[in-house]
Amino acid sequence: MKQDHGHPGGSLSIADILTVLYFKEMNIDPKNLKDENRDRFILSKGHSAPALYATLYEKGILSADDMKSFRKINGILQGHPDMKHTPGIDMSTGSLGQGVSSAVGMAIAGKLDNKEYRVYSILGDGEIEEGQVWEAAMSASHYKLDNLCLIIDNNNLQIDGAITDVMNSYPIDKKFESFGFNVINIDGHNFQEIEKALESAKNTKLKPTAIIAKTIKGKGVSFMENQVGWHGKAPSEEQYNQAIEELDA
Repeated sequence: MKQDHGHPGGSLSIADILTVLYFKEMNIDPKNLKDENRDRFILSKGHSAPALYATLYEKGILSADDMKSFRKINGILQGHPDMKHTPGIDMSTGSLGQGVSSAVGMAIAGKLDNKEYRVYSILGDGEIEEGQVWEAAMSASHYKLDNLCLIIDNNNLQIDGAITDVMNSYPIDKKFESFGFNVINIDGHNFQEIEKALESAKNTKLKPTAIIAKTIKGKGVSFMENQVGWHGKAPSEEQYNQAIEELDA
């Protein structure tokens, strides 16, 4: 899918994580998307929706025609996830910090209803500058939400530059530990490490898990990797062709 708009850098940094979640980890039936026992996923860094849409397409939830409607006025794929119009979306997101709060609410509901489903949410490392993220983290720990797994996309870049320059949130792992989380540091592009971390999260009781995934913004496209300028712009025709060639390779 060629993007006329969008956020390719942050979408590419979470592609491997989404692949493991949707094709290895989560209990989701494309033919029964409203199953009350399904696992839930919330893309809290909603601007990376293109990666989620691509995953839903590969999962058989979205069609090729749906993909062509990305950011089109009459299409169902908005620039940020929309639970009302897009199949497979559990929560509308876009305003940073709110997605993880919704994930905590879903996890609490699961506990109250004695359900076995798990809740997963991907956050950006720039997003965790939002105070609401830490209010949600405090609630998750207080209510012992071992059915909740947060994954922090630690690509070290946000819209205005490196997170260390804009608002340094390191050490991210120690902060989540101080809030009572089971914390796991991984390479966010290593499938075995992702799978192992998710398995550990499932086996951890009485506390939520935060997986700090070290990633590369623009992963897989040479001219996008670790370049803050690719946070939110579209490639030219020539750049697009090069990117597809490199990703296919």
